[in-house]
Amino acid sequence: MKQLNKVASITLLFWLMKVVATTLGETLGDFISMTLNYGYVIGIAITLVVFIIALLIQISAKEYKPVKYWLVIIGTTTLGTEISDFVDRSLHLGYLWGSILLAACLTGTLMVWYNKYKTLEVYPISERNKELLFWLAVLFSNSLGTAFGDFLSDNLEMSYVHGAMMTGVIILIVVLLHYFTKLNHILLFWIAFVFTRPFGATFGDFLTKPREKGGLALGTLNASLVSIFLMAIMIAIVHKRTATNRLDR
Repeated sequence: MKQLNKVASITLLFWLMKVVATTLGETLGDFISMTLNYGYVIGIAITLVVFIIALLIQISAKEYKPVKYWLVIIGTTTLGTEISDFVDRSLHLGYLWGSILLAACLTGTLMVWYNKYKTLEVYPISERNKELLFWLAVLFSNSLGTAFGDFLSDNLEMSYVHGAMMTGVIILIVVLLHYFTKLNHILLFWIAFVFTRPFGATFGDFLTKPREKGGLALGTLNASLVSIFLMAIMIAIVHKRTATNRLDR
């Protein structure tokens, strides 16, 4: 029996959802570790359990289901926040070395993927082992994006708006390279995937941080609820489109 695709197609709506999911991951991760004062170790434990449950549900699905897929994406962004903060702060590696370590983990995962399948295509994906490598790469890329975003704001002392502008420019350059050059589209995808994480995270910081630090002081809970609302709307849109496409086949 032919295996069905398990992942989302790469469209403009995909990238919008990825940015909002990363904003949610940033605010929700901070809500667990800081607002609830559980700390990074317990925060990792909580988000790891949630991520594993969401991943098992996604892996067991026979085909792409928007709700299941995006719950795992949100799980990777939230767990990625906790992993990055743990590496940077609890292990005292700092944001620069934390970013280098996470970049090495992402590179290693992609190398294993390529050595096994001779391609890094992210759509479609139907084989379970390839899907597991995909989610591992997603987790490391979101962790790396968190660490890099914190590096911009803390080490380079950029404001949250300036950090978002810088990562936004990088993403725009990637888009232009995709449409106007013949550079490898898979490489451009992973670059964009990594940098949408700090792009979304800086908005999370902008929403939650105190006004004296350039934020809106909404708090991690309120900012998370706003992001959840936006994600719910977009997931509903994707679900309707997916159902319509299946009826048209």
